[in-house]
Amino acid sequence: MAQTHAESSHGHPVTYRILPVHSNGPFASMMLRFRLATAHDADALADLNYRTFVEEIPQHAPNAVRRLVDKFDAENTYVVAEAHADGGRPRLVGMICIRGRRPFSLDGKLPDLNAHLPPHRAACEVRLLAVETAHRTGAVFRGLVAALAAEALRRGYDLALISGTTRQTRLYRHLGFEPFGPLVGTDDASYQPMYLTLDRFRAHADTFDLPPDALAAPESPTPTHPANFLPGPGTLWPGVAEALAESPQSHRCAAFHAVLDDVRRRLNRMTNAANVQVLVGSGTLANDAVAAQLAALDAPGLVLVCGEFGERLVDHARRWKLPHQSSVKPWGAAFYEDDVVSALDAHPEARWLWAVHLETSTGVLLDLPMLARVCRERGVRLALDAVSSLGTVPADLSDVWMASSTSGKGLGALAGLALVFHADAPSDVPLPRYLDLRAYASADGGVAYTHSSPLVHALAAALHHLPTPDGFARIRRDTAWLRGRLRADGWDVIGDDRASAPGVVTVALPPGAASEAVGRRLAAAGYLVACGSGYLAVRGWLQICLMGNYPRAHLPGLVAYLTP
Repeated sequence: MAQTHAESSHGHPVTYRILPVHSNGPFASMMLRFRLATAHDADALADLNYRTFVEEIPQHAPNAVRRLVDKFDAENTYVVAEAHADGGRPRLVGMICIRGRRPFSLDGKLPDLNAHLPPHRAACEVRLLAVETAHRTGAVFRGLVAALAAEALRRGYDLALISGTTRQTRLYRHLGFEPFGPLVGTDDASYQPMYLTLDRFRAHADTFDLPPDALAAPESPTPTHPANFLPGPGTLWPGVAEALAESPQSHRCAAFHAVLDDVRRRLNRMTNAANVQVLVGSGTLANDAVAAQLAALDAPGLVLVCGEFGERLVDHARRWKLPHQSSVKPWGAAFYEDDVVSALDAHPEARWLWAVHLETSTGVLLDLPMLARVCRERGVRLALDAVSSLGTVPADLSDVWMASSTSGKGLGALAGLALVFHADAPSDVPLPRYLDLRAYASADGGVAYTHSSPLVHALAAALHHLPTPDGFARIRRDTAWLRGRLRADGWDVIGDDRASAPGVVTVALPPGAASEAVGRRLAAAGYLVACGSGYLAVRGWLQICLMGNYPRAHLPGLVAYLTP
């Protein structure tokens, strides 16, 4: 999303949101721009108003000039959508407006309007939603709502009233609107009065597909509880703390085996993995288990390094005395297909490749389908560190031989469980007992040794909140918004934009600034960010992570407070 700035006809600054429309149809190369209307839009607004509310919805009588100017036009604040096609002139294709002056149009239709509304609210009415037929794909509607919401919140409104066409009552309910009172209008144009509170609007933010700054008040308050933007521990999903507090179960009882079996099924289903073993430990332990299986291959391999956690994989390989070479890129760079092919060409003896999917230190995401394809074509086994990527981005492990992860971070549970995904039966080469996946695969209920039922129950509760495709898309959009806002404020955001990872944004502070000192200042204001790790402190970096149940409504306040 790009942004530029202009002024409305009233001289106030206006933010333009410019969005690409992704389509295989006639609008594939079109851009949409959402902005406040100016005096220059008067004719286009009157034309669209006439086509919608005279010709399509017979709410007003036809007239010879085929233009319709709203009776409250001078009091309305309009948001418009412009379509910008390649090589063409911008064209107004949608509009919506708010008006905060009483009496509202509904006051003339419902004499006891206040009796239907929540008390002590700053109300506005939302009117004249109109979108050209060819552009009713959802993108225009969502963009209009996002821009209108930002303007309404800037003006301090916390209650929106609409007269919703009865043809779309179900849609409005889905968006959080609550119907009230009798129908108004005529038999030909019947409307249901409805309202939307600020709380319900925020609760339905994902449905509206709004950017984080559309949810914040003009001056974001200090969080009443710490707003957690750490890579771990993160804010727990609802139900996780309650599950953790349950009385411990024997790790040998059937009830515990049933919960663990359900956890494993869910993890395999979300990743398309064939198998997963759950060990008591951290992501580091999971990587040690992967290293143990690599050692059992007794074959040379290649480790990709472009950040702290790639370097840790090299350390695992050295400690396990794995025959290996490293392909190293500067921190913040990414490995693309040509890089991976060249690295394997330089080391044709490699029978396995080990890489970090989401490099937490720099916020770089490697292309997993590409890695899997290149390794498959060369007969190379792929091992993957998916500690930060699981639950943060889609991770298809169907072509991954071994992968490590953890119960914390993107899954939104507590740290303490090491997850090891594997494609085939573990090696029969003797390995240290606790890292030998054969013991877990063959044990009753998958429990080879003493386990932690509270941690497993907590993970089971968190897995009920696994991101859907829309949830992954929201993390991606919020991260892009955050990177754009930070750059617009002058911050140096680390990482290759072509491979920027959803969920992790690493920022380089100005020379001389201590990341831990900045982190303490943010913590005192209620915002928790990552700054204490040695690899961050030595470089003067800090990180903002959008993992698990992150508090997206506090993102604008964090950005505002970060920039003095």
